Amino acid sequence: MNEPAIPTLEKSLLYIRNLNNCPPSYLNDPGRKDFFEIVWLKNEEPLHGISDPAYGIKGDWIYLIPPYRVHQLNKADKNGELISFKRSMLEEEDKDFLLDLFRIFNVQGEFSCIRLDETAAKGLGDIYRIMEEEYNSGNNFSMLQALLKVFLLKLITVKEHEFSSHDVHQKRVYEFLMLLESNFLTVTNIDFYAGKLGISSKRLNQILREKLDKTGTQIIHDRIILEAKRKIIHSDVTIKEIAYDLGFTDRPYFSRFFKKQTGETPEEFQKKARVHIETKFNTLV
Repeated sequence: MNEPAIPTLEKSLLYIRNLNNCPPSYLNDPGRKDFFEIVWLKNEEPLHGISDPAYGIKGDWIYLIPPYRVHQLNKADKNGELISFKRSMLEEEDKDFLLDLFRIFNVQGEFSCIRLDETAAKGLGDIYRIMEEEYNSGNNFSMLQALLKVFLLKLITVKEHEFSSHDVHQKRVYEFLMLLESNFLTVTNIDFYAGKLGISSKRLNQILREKLDKTGTQIIHDRIILEAKRKIIHSDVTIKEIAYDLGFTDRPYFSRFFKKQTGETPEEFQKKARVHIETKFNTLV
């Protein structure tokens, strides 16, 4: 079968590739920030530190990396598969599915990791082969959208023990996170989000503490820091320009905010990230 032409990410909604055949044009494309990424390592060691020694062995690992993340695969010479997709591949009206999906992707953090047993790997592999064949044969959007959802539902099932039954509070969390994605650069007041949801700020914070173990303000700050880290790593602009882009008119205040949230200054984080990128290959940065 002939390899499909390499699409530009700007015009793509879905991108599927074997990791051994993943071109630099993808890895270096700034458009990657808009994609959810599924990195499936097969018979490989994990890419991040594992506290349980029993897990520090070769196996099947799936990394779920949300959009606007800091982490990325540094080099694509591992054995496995890559599935990247934009949110527009998902059905917006299915909020229960989206909430589960955002939770397994850890959208408020950097990435999530799943260790697959033999049964789970086989089940996902069967779905993946059909999806890959459809992708290579013609990009039938409706078929690919359906197959992607089946694959994601299977992933959710693998982690189903982490989910409680759906309720109205979970839907409020989803709605808050969606509002946050559209407004975090301009609105940091929790009252705004509570008003949009039709509840009090106190009630919103109670729900967020119950479901995410954080207050609304903490989640807003986490999102700003995540964006700051992404810009520091993946752009050539100065710290001052990044501060301005994030709504900080005073650079020293941005530095104090960054250090309070992370324990280090933006410059210290930038230096550490550059050293990591230069010295540690095949890892998550």
